[in-house]
Amino acid sequence: MNRKIIPYNPKLKELAKQLRQNMTFSEVKLWNELKNGQLMGYDFDRQRPIGNYIVDFFCKDLQLAIEVDGITHLDEKVIEKDFIRQEDIESYGVNFLRFDALLVVNKVEAAVREIRDWIIEFEKKNGVSEFVLRKRS
Repeated sequence: MNRKIIPYNPKLKELAKQLRQNMTFSEVKLWNELKNGQLMGYDFDRQRPIGNYIVDFFCKDLQLAIEVDGITHLDEKVIEKDFIRQEDIESYGVNFLRFDALLVVNKVEAAVREIRDWIIEFEKKNGVSEFVLRKRS
């Protein structure tokens, strides 16, 4: 399984770096579960530019973006922008999982379980890359 290269706006690199340095508490909690291949051997990036946007977390091998939505995502205008943004990113073949920030803060294990279940289904359909299999060994 080859990794697909997704274009991104290079002007977003500096903003992504700033976002990594100023993650929300909910993002930090989830990152602590995803980093260093802890979740089934998959590498996740945080604050990753994709197209003209930045996603909270991204796994190249799974083509999976994960978003942690805080209270600002309850605003009608933000919901509309999120929908357009997600559609645009999905047009690159990226899959999405979204989590409420309060769920992540209070029950991070539930979010991790949902991600793990998603990965299991993905692997049933697509197999597991040799790179990930080596990391699991």
